[in-house]
Amino acid sequence: MVGIVGHTCNLWLVKIYTSIVKSILRSPLHGLVSKNTMLITFTGRKSGKVYTTPVGYVRNGNDITVFSQRHSSWWRNLRGGASVIVRLKGQDLKAIGQSIEDKKTVAAGLLAYLQKRPHYAKFFQVTLDPDGQPNPEEVARASQNRVMIRVQLACMQRSGDQNHTDKATVTPSSKK
Repeated sequence: MVGIVGHTCNLWLVKIYTSIVKSILRSPLHGLVSKNTMLITFTGRKSGKVYTTPVGYVRNGNDITVFSQRHSSWWRNLRGGASVIVRLKGQDLKAIGQSIEDKKTVAAGLLAYLQKRPHYAKFFQVTLDPDGQPNPEEVARASQNRVMIRVQLACMQRSGDQNHTDKATVTPSSKK
């Protein structure tokens, strides 16, 4: 019974934490967390419902990398690619999200992610060497229970061939 009660309590705390983070990211105070946390909104493939979840990310131009626990279910809605909306630094942007499950690809992606954000290593139980680089063996181990999500922001061409990111319209009542 203790395990069940503890598990229920943890789920309750996760729901509260998620709700608070979502509220902050949708508010003028988003700058408190939006440097490394964004919202991703997607449609459930089976249910057709719209879901929004906060995720940690690393951005490189129009490419965004996210990691999730393999046992989580939300990322399965992005298998094969799916339209998503990301709330990134106070703006809703259209994108395509795709889950990557191949363990070697996930390990390589996680290594690159932690090289860019070494302070995240502790969340993956990865140690850093004296030069601040993640331990590759520990990264490989950590990647075994993770999936990588690649998010490609939608771009439109303006006159003069300058790329800009396509802003999205999100109906607040449709978000969970």
